[in-house]
Order: sequence, then C-alpha cells, then structure tokens
Amino acid sequence: MIPQATVQCQDLARFVVDVLTARDVPANDAQLTARSLIQADQRGIHSHGTLRLPLYSEALRLGGINPTPSMRFTQGAAGVATLDADAALGQVAMQAAVDRVLELAGSQGIAAVAVHNSSHYGAGAFWSDQLGAAGLLSIITSSTGPVVAPHGGSTKVLGTNPLTLGAPSADGWPLTADLATSNGAYGKVIAAKNEGTSLPEGWAVDADGRPTTDPVAAAEGSMIPFGGHKGSAVAVLLEAFAASLTGATFAFETVDIWSNPASRMNNGHLIVGIDSAAFGGSDHTRSRVATLQQQVRDSGSGDRTVQSPGDPEHFRQSASMETITLAGSTVRQLAQLAEDLSLTPVPSHS
Repeated sequence: MIPQATVQCQDLARFVVDVLTARDVPANDAQLTARSLIQADQRGIHSHGTLRLPLYSEALRLGGINPTPSMRFTQGAAGVATLDADAALGQVAMQAAVDRVLELAGSQGIAAVAVHNSSHYGAGAFWSDQLGAAGLLSIITSSTGPVVAPHGGSTKVLGTNPLTLGAPSADGWPLTADLATSNGAYGKVIAAKNEGTSLPEGWAVDADGRPTTDPVAAAEGSMIPFGGHKGSAVAVLLEAFAASLTGATFAFETVDIWSNPASRMNNGHLIVGIDSAAFGGSDHTRSRVATLQQQVRDSGSGDRTVQSPGDPEHFRQSASMETITLAGSTVRQLAQLAEDLSLTPVPSHS
C-alpha cells in the first residue's frame, strides 16, 4: 500500500482548477467541479473525489467530455424540463439542472428535470444539499457505465445507479441518504486497484461469476447489487428512471470512460425537487425532519452512539475543512498529471 499524504484544501482546489482550465474548461465550471470533488474527499467519499481528476482530464483531452458544451433545455409540462448537456462535465450539467429545479419548484411546488448527454456528476449529496438549503426534499439518480450484474446474473447490464434522497432540516444539515445500488461504488474498486488492496467480500464476482475480493478481477467481472434481489430491483428501476425519459443510454448500451476516455457516455440523470413551502411550510418540514434525526440519534442504548443518515459525512467534512488526507496512489497520480500538463503540483506531506 502506498503511504497516505495530507494536502491543503486550498492548494488542492487550485490544482483541480488549473488542470481543468488547461483542458479548456471555463474557470467558473472548473471551480464548480473542484468544489464537488474536494467536498467528496472532505466527506471521506474518495471514490467520487480527486481520484476522478485524471480520468476527467483524459476524457476532456480525448473528447469523451466536452469542455465548452452548448447545453439546451426543452420545457415540457409545467414543472418539467429536459436538458441536453452536450457531453458536458456532469457537474456542469447538474448545476444547470438543479438551478432549473429550484426555479420551477418555486412556482409549481414540485419540479423534475431529466438530463441526457451527460457524464459523471460526482457525489449526489453535493446536489441534494443545494436543494435542501432552499427547503426542497429531493430524489436524484443517474445512469452510469456497465459494471453491475443483476441478481442471479453474470453479465454487466446495470450501472452502480446511485440514489440520493435529501430532506431539509433545522438541525445543522439535511437528512441525507447517498448511496450506490451496488454493494460498493465502482470508484472504490479503482481506488483499491490503485492502492493494491482488497475489496470487502460480497462486493464483486470475477469474469467467471465467482466471488472475488481482487479489484483487478472485479473490474474484469461484475459488481453485485446491494440487498440481493430487492436491491437489484431498485437498481433496475433507477436505470429506467434515469435513462428512459430522454435519449440517454442504458448502462449496457454505454462504453464507460474508465474503459475508453474518448467515449461520450450519454449518461442520464433525474432530479426531482419537492418544495416544502407548498405543503405544511418550510419551517414545519425542517422542524419535523430535525425531530426525526434526533430520534434516530437517541435510539442507542447505554453509551452506544447512533448516527442519523448524513451525519458521518458531515462530521468528517467539519474535521477536514483545512486539510485532506488522500490515498498515496491519488497523490502520485495528481503529481503525474502536474508533470504531464507542466503545472505546479500539490504540496503534500506524509
């Protein structure tokens, strides 16, 4: 295992922006993407953090991601819109979609935006937090590349098909569930492969359908849905929600940029926002959600601590506002990226 290293958040943010602007991404879009990736690292979701930057850079270089997209909204029924993201960075497409959900929900009480021709959008809570701050409950999902076999199968049909649910709260931060519908995020397979570590049991099968903890074999084989046949059913339905409303491709129709960075993946995203102000009122919803959060936290016995959904990530972020500890392999890859692009590398110490 390569030793971990600690970096200053501001140095890392500067570097991410430098890399993306070197690939012709406009400064505002680069800064948005940097905030998304770094927040994921701060929250300990390294599979969706700066580990992804070399992949984004290569996809931008080869055309899999369009640095200067001409995105186009099409308005549907009241409260509904679709967005053709023109192969944009997923963060750029999602910010436009979230902004439109906020606009439409403010007048309609509920809104949905379906996105196609997009790419990986980072951690879903980055988007649900924005909606929660405005008093919206949210449901967010996305299609991805093909990495998951349905329950009982051995062929990669599905993506990791993330599901993010968020509700605004009066108690510090939103109530949030942000998860892949595979037993682990695919980025964690890449991280384990880079670090030379093993996967947890039950995450993957090899190309012959045999259980494996080897990330190399897992990448050649398939991830496994969480929750057996029930989790598999959720993953299948989320694929339908994310990709059937627009011209987005299903995972089994997609060439992942992990396999070919020149591929325009045509990911689909769906964002649904429910404005609490249109129901019992925003203050009422925030208060009720805070009551639920605290009841969950108080459910332990003795000195046993119970955390409400979203608590671990926010606690980690609050402890990592100045510095982040990254995997050694990520630091090494960022250093190689700096060399390739003739940029100042991120200072770090072990």
